Amino acid sequence: MKYSDQIADWLSELGYTHCFYVGGGNIMHLLESFSRKLECIPVIHEVAAGIATEYFNESSAGKKAIALVTAGPGLTNAVTAIAGAYLESRELLIIGGQVKTPDLSRGNLRQRGIQEIDGVSIVKPITVRAELIDEVIDFASFVNIVNHPEVCRKGPVFLEIPIDVQAREVNFANPANLINTAINYPVVNEVDFSALITKIRQAKRPTILLGGGVTRETVKKLSAPLAALSIPIATTWNAADRIPSDQANYVGRPNTWGQRSANLVIQQSDLLIALGTRLGMQQTGFNWQQFIPNGEIVQVEIDQAELDKGHPNVAMPLLGDANNFLGRLASESLGDHSDWLSYARKIRESIPSIETVNKTNDAYISPFVFAHQLSKLCAQDDVIIPCSSGGAFTVMMQTFQQKSEQIIITDKGLASMGYGLSGAIGSAVAHPDKRVILVEGDGGFAQNIQEIGTARINKLNLKIFIFDDSGYASIRATQRSYFGGHYVGCDIDTGLGLPNWEKLFIAWDVPVMRLNKEYSDSTGFKQAFESNGLAAFIVSIDPEQTYFPKITSKVAENGSMISNPLHLMTPPLTEEEMVSFGKYL
Repeated sequence: MKYSDQIADWLSELGYTHCFYVGGGNIMHLLESFSRKLECIPVIHEVAAGIATEYFNESSAGKKAIALVTAGPGLTNAVTAIAGAYLESRELLIIGGQVKTPDLSRGNLRQRGIQEIDGVSIVKPITVRAELIDEVIDFASFVNIVNHPEVCRKGPVFLEIPIDVQAREVNFANPANLINTAINYPVVNEVDFSALITKIRQAKRPTILLGGGVTRETVKKLSAPLAALSIPIATTWNAADRIPSDQANYVGRPNTWGQRSANLVIQQSDLLIALGTRLGMQQTGFNWQQFIPNGEIVQVEIDQAELDKGHPNVAMPLLGDANNFLGRLASESLGDHSDWLSYARKIRESIPSIETVNKTNDAYISPFVFAHQLSKLCAQDDVIIPCSSGGAFTVMMQTFQQKSEQIIITDKGLASMGYGLSGAIGSAVAHPDKRVILVEGDGGFAQNIQEIGTARINKLNLKIFIFDDSGYASIRATQRSYFGGHYVGCDIDTGLGLPNWEKLFIAWDVPVMRLNKEYSDSTGFKQAFESNGLAAFIVSIDPEQTYFPKITSKVAENGSMISNPLHLMTPPLTEEEMVSFGKYL
């Protein structure tokens, strides 16, 4: 048997069903073999293969995909996707081709083989395993690399396989059963767990923050006991779909660009129980010293390095699996905190998600109003892709009201433009029975427009909404705030070459419609939105649109930036409002 055929069989045994790829000479054996065992979907650019694979794996339950890239530029094109999955701790298996083993430079030359580059060295810092397979390895060794049982935290795995190794004849016996490489996640010990239960019962204002490390399956299984808690529950952006927006104890998504009401609630906690979140600076604010200013933080995390990093100030760092921990927590009596929950609900109900500070020219659609209306139009089981960067992203995370069965996926750690379309493609392939909704800014969407063809030829049920403000909204806002509106390379007027969107989609025979303010009442829009297929909608956004509330910073005399704490968003609340909604600050 050819080794590439053997690898395809092994991948199938491990549950892999799909492959996103760009063809190339140095993967010709792998591609031929994979095409016989997996559903192989070609894309135009390797970064799309990596992103689509990540989102496929993140959204599907049971099925798994890999990305296949050729040597040299195939690998370097995929580096952004690898980095994004690494920062989000998500599964991404990338198999790359390489020149034949006699042509490997082995670090002695810059290059010997054609298109040769040392892919392993490039991606080693942004993977949990990166290996050059320059000799055939058996099934046990292969599984050990792919499943990396010694590393608890998920992340990308990169295998680089020279073309002559792919083609070698091998004679491995079929494995009698799968090798057991299950990860033994750490579990919070009983002493610490009991101590925390006591803390929660004694606390006046406890809040639970669920992060992306808490799986959808865990929350679904525990939905009834979690909903019955008299404790406010907030979610990070990576856990945006864990709790429906109408659940009585849900208080929103705190963040530097988060919901003002959620920031106010979490900052007034006297005990924050953070589960499955690394509590990065986007979550705590850059002024992390004032995160939970009058309370203690308990963090349950599987990565000891995150517990040891020193920010924010964590009173009780617990190494353990957040899913196991939440299951144990949900079975305990945690005390009556209904007064605190009522106060948190008052804040959430009194502070609007669409603030009047943002003015929109009459000729345009308010992105905040649009995102709010879109959340009402979306079905209970839609897959929502709110892109990963820029004004469209932050508006969706501040305003979109999620429903109980929806899946929401983003990639905020790297915060790269251009993730939306490729991610939506991966999710749509994973869920052919669902509708996928993509919202992305024109600047970000332009970075991967070539994949419109991938969505079109695969007849995906994908609805694309592009916020058209003629440029980069976030960069324009930064230049307006800090440099007096001296715009440089942020829009069409300053040299950014964006397309005519209607003509662009027509080139791929994709139905496209520009929306006006009355779009939701339009029969044409409703028919296109409810149709089973691909359609694009251009949302005209004011180029001078403002995006508030947000955490702002000022430049100190020494040039450093000084940021407000999470509860002091710009524009500030009035003194009267702070008395009502910030009485514990």
